[in-house]
Amino acid sequence: MPGDSSLTNWAGNIAFAAARVHRPDSVAELRKIVSASRKVRALGTGHCFNHIADTPEDLIAVGGLPNVVEIDTAAGTASVSAGLRYAEVAEHLHRAGFALPNLASLPHISIAGACATGTHGSGDRNGGLATAVSALRFVTADGDLAELSRRDDPERFPGAVVSLGALGVVTRMTLDLVPAFDVAQYVYLGLGLDRLAANFATVSGAAYSVSVFTKWAGGEGAAEGAVWLKRRLRAGAAAVDGTDGDDDSWAAAPEWLGARLATSQQHPIPQMPAGFCTQQGGVPGPWQERLPHFRSEFTPSAGEELQSEFLLPREHAPQAIGALLTLGERIAPVLQISEIRTVAGDDLWLSPSYGRDSVAFHFTWVKDAAAVTPVVGAIEDVLLPLGARPHWGKVFTVEPAKIADGYERAQDFRRLMDEYDPGGKFRNAYIDALFPAG
Repeated sequence: MPGDSSLTNWAGNIAFAAARVHRPDSVAELRKIVSASRKVRALGTGHCFNHIADTPEDLIAVGGLPNVVEIDTAAGTASVSAGLRYAEVAEHLHRAGFALPNLASLPHISIAGACATGTHGSGDRNGGLATAVSALRFVTADGDLAELSRRDDPERFPGAVVSLGALGVVTRMTLDLVPAFDVAQYVYLGLGLDRLAANFATVSGAAYSVSVFTKWAGGEGAAEGAVWLKRRLRAGAAAVDGTDGDDDSWAAAPEWLGARLATSQQHPIPQMPAGFCTQQGGVPGPWQERLPHFRSEFTPSAGEELQSEFLLPREHAPQAIGALLTLGERIAPVLQISEIRTVAGDDLWLSPSYGRDSVAFHFTWVKDAAAVTPVVGAIEDVLLPLGARPHWGKVFTVEPAKIADGYERAQDFRRLMDEYDPGGKFRNAYIDALFPAG
């Protein structure tokens, strides 16, 4: 169909420039579209905040492809349509007695898009969402179907999962599963960020998944945050990370590291209604209803925001917290909320956590690019020297060449692009800036 000038990303800050927008309802139709196109990009749920999915020619929305969730109970895997949202897949898995090791804050995002950009949840031992992928199928530039798996293609597979959409249009992914498990969520309010910096390993390791929300306001010695502890319950969870799960005998103390236990439901942004958030107060519930911050049956906001995120080696967390506190007076006026999480290292070439356990500093901004951009630049000035890598799908200002320089396997990925897309059909301005043609 002709391009729709009103087609935007979820936040509305990116208007797609595609001349044509396609919504195929079969893989066969998708293959024909790709084969006939000169330049093409895939679009999932549009939860990116930059031009990573944009193209001047053919944009393919993959959400209309047939919904498939095929669970292999013997192998402990699920083969799923790549355009499905995590919330849709999670319900199928839970009913079959399985789970994914982790989920992102929003369960509304598409599987392929989240994995392609290195999106993650939280937890010292939990890898990004792409680490659950053990195989994938995608349409290549000539319209053929290609398959790669961790078992059969160990040399190329680690470069194909976090791919930025540059190898082809992913149609199906195989996910490694774990037994279903329950989680109890607690929130502590008023943790001083100076105390967080001094006790970072204690805080990040206090539960299966941990998030700290803050406004960076008040300066050193005064700035505070809220800690969300998602404690995995022992029953049925031993296979998740090789332990017996969080200690079921643990009791939420009224105070912890100077923070106080919340006695009512909380939203990540203080004073916002908490009805959209997943159940807190230590009430046990299934993994897919506790690991995200927001309930799948509600849309948590209208997209009136911008987002940035930077991942750096976890050992630099205290230094990064201190550096960001010095910028608090600049950050706070344009910030809705900031989230601090941890991510386990992995072997996926373009994963922001490649080769290192990471700490992630996420920023949800007001929707004002002119006001936000210089603040993002100031944050980059203090975090990039600590080894920070920007999230591929969010707002950043650093030169693309500097980003690519931060990835040891960047040249290997360039060769993989040349192998699967020698004519540059899946390239766009974003990819060209990172990996100049030729």
